[in-house]
Amino acid sequence: MAEAPLVYLHGWGLHGGIWSETAALIPGLTPDLPGYGEAPSTAPYSAEALADALAVTLPNEAAVCGWSLGGMVALALAARHPHKVARLVLVATNPVFVRRPDWQHGLEPNVLAEFAHALSGDYKATLLRFLSLQARGGDQARAVIERLRGDVFLRGEPTPEVLAAGLDLLREVDLRGVVAQVRCPVLVVHGAYDMLCPPGAGRWLAEHLPDARLALHERAAHAPFLSHPDWFAAELRAFLHG
Repeated sequence: MAEAPLVYLHGWGLHGGIWSETAALIPGLTPDLPGYGEAPSTAPYSAEALADALAVTLPNEAAVCGWSLGGMVALALAARHPHKVARLVLVATNPVFVRRPDWQHGLEPNVLAEFAHALSGDYKATLLRFLSLQARGGDQARAVIERLRGDVFLRGEPTPEVLAAGLDLLREVDLRGVVAQVRCPVLVVHGAYDMLCPPGAGRWLAEHLPDARLALHERAAHAPFLSHPDWFAAELRAFLHG
């Protein structure tokens, strides 16, 4: 039987090229989400609409590995287009990004609001500051931050409108209601030092998805595939071939 194609989905403000090191170890497609690189944007800008747009171009029966915002899109894709996703990997993914009275595993709403406000003034500086949060606290923080900041504009600059729409998505998203619809095997990868998506979110996903297991790195932050590439590749390989 032929091996399922592998697709990597990136996070907010970045592009598919952020997966280049991982894809060199485990080859796969690295498309840009709508609105990034050369991919046209879509409206409304929601996890569901992004998933629907990707479903048009992605191969069937793929292994889809999504990080952060890309993980939310991958989760929606698996629920809405199950024939597209044979295996699902959710990296630093949260079904609800901001903290709510009924959800304690999210980012404080005022932090996201501050970024949204600053975005209208200097969107480049705001984007770079947001990226810096993604590695703080974990191993290799400085190297990861430099990598994120160095790669962010390699496929062109996302427009302020797309970035703002993405922050709106993060503020409003709630995918808890679709997890029961995901029937494929799922690997949930999380870092214990993740400041954007607290590890409790990963534990919740692993407990509520029908067929999932959690791989938690005790020293990783929001980008474990960059801070601990060998560990991440080993977990991904074992899941894909297990």
